[in-house]
Amino acid sequence: MAQLFVVHPDNPQVRLLRQAAQLIDLGAVAVVPTDSCYALACHLDDKAAVDRVRRVRNVDERHNLTLLCRDLTEIATYARVDNVQYRLLRQATPGPYTFILEATREVPRRLSHPSRKTIGIRVPDNAVTRALLDVLGQALISTTLILPGDEVPMSDPQEIRARLQHDTDLIIDGGPSGIEPTTVIDLTGKEAVVVRHGRGSLAAIGLA
Repeated sequence: MAQLFVVHPDNPQVRLLRQAAQLIDLGAVAVVPTDSCYALACHLDDKAAVDRVRRVRNVDERHNLTLLCRDLTEIATYARVDNVQYRLLRQATPGPYTFILEATREVPRRLSHPSRKTIGIRVPDNAVTRALLDVLGQALISTTLILPGDEVPMSDPQEIRARLQHDTDLIIDGGPSGIEPTTVIDLTGKEAVVVRHGRGSLAAIGLA
């Protein structure tokens, strides 16, 4: 049975976030709010938890997972970023954008794309998840919370609990969320390529 932590969306209770971080450190699969929609997340180095996340979503290793990072400095730990890419990232973060970048050796091989050695990375503009990342002191691996057979991500924490109370360990209720996923931009080539146009505005980062 998943534990439910109801937190203030703007000033989340540190006590609850510390408890959540402890559960994640122990292998919990968590549901966390972001600035686009809710996401499934777990510890970066926990293979069993990552496998559970993939089972809930019904996706295999070819499906890109995303690292939720605290800031640009942390992005540089997990991805190779040149000056041009850095300027774009600085414009877009924090925000509802996911960037596909070349992974560094800090990313476990099972988490990067099996053929391209790339990783999706984002810095969410969400007070709850950014505070959780601060407490954890490292990135989380994540994927959009859209269940098999559904057409849009889940947005209601109570519905999430009803449907996932036996498949997850922790649900952080930060209030209702949107249902539009992030805009995904591939930065591994010579030019930025928009893979998915989601909530993040392309005009706002000069890619319209």
